Amino acid sequence: MLRHKHLLIAVCSILVGLTLGIYIASDMGLVRFGFSLDRDKSVTLGSSEQMPDELLQLQNTSKAFVIVAKLVRPVVVTISSEKVLKAAQLDKNAPSSPFDQFFGDDFFGRFFHPSIPEGEMRQRGIGSGVIVSKDGYILTNYHVIADADKISVTLFNDKKYDAKVIGSDPKTDVAVIKIDAGNLPVAKFGDSKKMEVGEWVLAIGSPFSEQLEQTVTAGIISAKGRSNVGLAEFEDFIQTDAAINPGNSGGALVNLRAEVIGINTAILSRTGGNQGIGFAIPIEMAEKVMDDLVKKGKVVRGWMGVVIQNIDETMAQALHMEKPAGVVISETSKGGPAEKAGLKRGDVILEFNGKKVSGTVSLRNMVVESAPGSKAQATILRDGKEKDVTIELGELPVEETSAPTETKEKASSEIGIEVQTLTASAASRLGYEGEQGVVVTSVKDGSPAQTAQIAQGDLITEVNRVKIRNVSDYEKALSKSKPGGAALFLIRRQDATLFVAVRLPK
Repeated sequence: MLRHKHLLIAVCSILVGLTLGIYIASDMGLVRFGFSLDRDKSVTLGSSEQMPDELLQLQNTSKAFVIVAKLVRPVVVTISSEKVLKAAQLDKNAPSSPFDQFFGDDFFGRFFHPSIPEGEMRQRGIGSGVIVSKDGYILTNYHVIADADKISVTLFNDKKYDAKVIGSDPKTDVAVIKIDAGNLPVAKFGDSKKMEVGEWVLAIGSPFSEQLEQTVTAGIISAKGRSNVGLAEFEDFIQTDAAINPGNSGGALVNLRAEVIGINTAILSRTGGNQGIGFAIPIEMAEKVMDDLVKKGKVVRGWMGVVIQNIDETMAQALHMEKPAGVVISETSKGGPAEKAGLKRGDVILEFNGKKVSGTVSLRNMVVESAPGSKAQATILRDGKEKDVTIELGELPVEETSAPTETKEKASSEIGIEVQTLTASAASRLGYEGEQGVVVTSVKDGSPAQTAQIAQGDLITEVNRVKIRNVSDYEKALSKSKPGGAALFLIRRQDATLFVAVRLPK
């Protein structure tokens, strides 16, 4: 009996010790079960409790990306181009290594450079496109198919077709090609103007090679209305940080409604790869160009016939405006729509067809997107008073151009320039035939004139809206400007006419 009693005490001791050890070990994180001994945690591992709302929202966003990708990928194609280079087109003198710059091709190339083959070579490129009709019309970038001798298109299902160019527009970097196919999936267009900075977008294309076709990347809209990027003549780009790389050009930028809002065009990069700054052509601009190319065989754009400039604070002061707004007309084309409507040099265009004009790019895009022959309503500011004007737009010429010394009579001024009356010989040499005024012969470094970007060779034809014929007129007109104020110059610079506002020293 005593022996059983000792055995029971020993077993109980072992059980107590084992339980205590498990408790301590689990507190130290050494033992893991499908339940938790931490009573402070509301969600337990392996439990059937519902997932927090925050995680559900993230999963729903992820599912949205999946759905959009499934809907859009079939309408994005891979475009392969091939260009045949004749022997005469190959630059035999171009250095192919840093050594060529020092030793020359004739010396170093005999040992290390392979000889350029006679005959021809084939240059291949890759890009992307978006199917816009069931019968095979495809929207892409001009630079994807430029100068190509052969173009082929690979669809989402790996079917391959030869393509022909329907039309292209280098000014917007848009092109339309076609394949002989039917019953194709078609992209749905959205409204890029309704998109806001910060909204999610997906970029779909074929970066680098055909093996990476229909690559999907995600990002946000980083900015809208980007211009002066140097990619095309007419620019109004959507900027995104969705990864875009070489080969993505011509692909789709889409919103979370699976709508194409832009055509991916280029990246801004120091390395040649994606660095988070990509640009896409707004779908409205691309669609307008596409429709013109398909229906008319060329792009038809509206034309007002003006040379315009942005207005900064100094210019606004010189124009007697309370604050910068709109654009100022520095020249009207003779017999053009603006002149016929009564617009004059010095008028400030504040609105166009009910929309505020934020700058030269803003107005230019609104005009070229308008139909020739249509009547546009413009609100202008003239002599401090607003006025509404109706302009019947013309068609933008294929190559629109607009037109801008020496004498013993010479003068310098407090703004830091020297001028001379324009003579017949100087006018002939500088391209100012038939003009009157004073030509700038020098500009002092750090002067108000240099700050205002007046340059040597500029012809000053007006100062503060007073016509200038000679140095005497120039000095008289400038003397009426108040110290510390702003003087408004009208100058011609080669083929351009523009206003320049110069801040006068106090």
